[in-house]
Amino acid sequence: MATTNPLQFIQQVRSEVAKVVWPTRREVMLTTVMVFILAALTAVFFAIVDIIIRGGLQAVLGMFG
Repeated sequence: MATTNPLQFIQQVRSEVAKVVWPTRREVMLTTVMVFILAALTAVFFAIVDIIIRGGLQAVLGMFG
């Protein structure tokens, strides 16, 4: 592992931070809305799957009970 002195380390960190591209406010809002929509769709999907499995299980258990 190569060692660097603190001054070189700080210069390297500043160089890397300068390469960061920060998202715009519009991009942040858009991705936030997309996350909420996809989370809601996922919740609805699993609720429907749960209802189907529960109904099927009740039907199977109803035949034996």
